[in-house]
Amino acid sequence: MQQPTDDIVRTPRGWMPRIPGSLAVAALLALLAGCAPGPGSGVASAGAGGASRGAFLAYEHDVRIELEAQAIPARLAAARQACEQGSHGPCEVLQVEQAGGDHPSALLTVRIVPDGVEPLIALAGEDARIGSRNTQAEDLAAAVHDTARLQARLQREQARLQEFQQRRDLSVADMIALSQQLAQVEAQLEEAAQVSAQQQRRIDTQKLTLRFRVPERVGGGEIGQAVRDFIGTLAIGTAWTIRAVAFVLPLAGLVVAALWLRRRLRRRQRA
Repeated sequence: MQQPTDDIVRTPRGWMPRIPGSLAVAALLALLAGCAPGPGSGVASAGAGGASRGAFLAYEHDVRIELEAQAIPARLAAARQACEQGSHGPCEVLQVEQAGGDHPSALLTVRIVPDGVEPLIALAGEDARIGSRNTQAEDLAAAVHDTARLQARLQREQARLQEFQQRRDLSVADMIALSQQLAQVEAQLEEAAQVSAQQQRRIDTQKLTLRFRVPERVGGGEIGQAVRDFIGTLAIGTAWTIRAVAFVLPLAGLVVAALWLRRRLRRRQRA
């Protein structure tokens, strides 16, 4: 009976020749490189998930609220506090802006669960007028399916590489090549996980922007603007006059001095 040697290994199908580690590693790396998705993979995944796209919509709302100038700071603070305290469900403040002057305004952008959108708008618009409202949705179905396919492929590659690392006939160069490839796959997996989490966050919550503005008054607003323009123009004209006088004054002094010297010289000549 033939005894097994180091050149053959036992497999479920019987004794077979052992493949050298370097050749196996080269073949594995070539195989993994060939598994990279081509340019059309995103289209294919989008088509496969087209039937369930309604579950992958990311909503954004933009609401303009008109109220008196003195009420803007308090209303902004109330809406922000309601979000931070989770009065209408989990909520995260993304952006806060406030401006004074002749045209006071404020802005609050939050990310909140769908059930909290309408209550927060009602709170911000209490005893005020909704000037405008815009709602739009972005379909993330294709992006979500592409990310899932990428994660699955990377996980398969990671498993193959980790399995190959267990071989005892690998050279130092093979181990280095495998370690580098495994590090790249793990980095891509981490990046894909972050992208997937962000996509899921946009689907599970909705972005809401509240813009607080002072109501526009046609008559009084135009008169007030005209008065402000008049004052501004007068100030600019006065400033330019002062600058012109400051520029001409030294020159005028030189001219007067020259005339005075000329006059004295003439008097001496006559004497």
